[in-house]
Amino acid sequence: MENEYKQRNDVHSVTLRAGKKRTYFFDVRTTKNNDYFLTITESKRVADDEGYERHKIFLYKEDFVKFVEALQETVDYVKTELLPDYDFDNPKYRDDEDTDYNNRDGE
Repeated sequence: MENEYKQRNDVHSVTLRAGKKRTYFFDVRTTKNNDYFLTITESKRVADDEGYERHKIFLYKEDFVKFVEALQETVDYVKTELLPDYDFDNPKYRDDEDTDYNNRDGE
């Protein structure tokens, strides 16, 4: 029964590799009541072969819109007020060979 729940629990996953030591995981999961929530995990490699440090955020559907709005407002502030001369759209910064974005569901 627990294994069946674990299989249902993972609905959709996306991985974002950001540099050589950092990976972000975006996972949609279900609760036992068939509701959905999002986990955002930052996984960072610690020193040579000493494992990983992980940090998670659990985001529930009722907070999706507020979370995205706050994140966008914060990113916009950094772009316009703190780093107005930084070219965020330059492929040099976006398509680093160590950066990889993929959907773990194969979609």
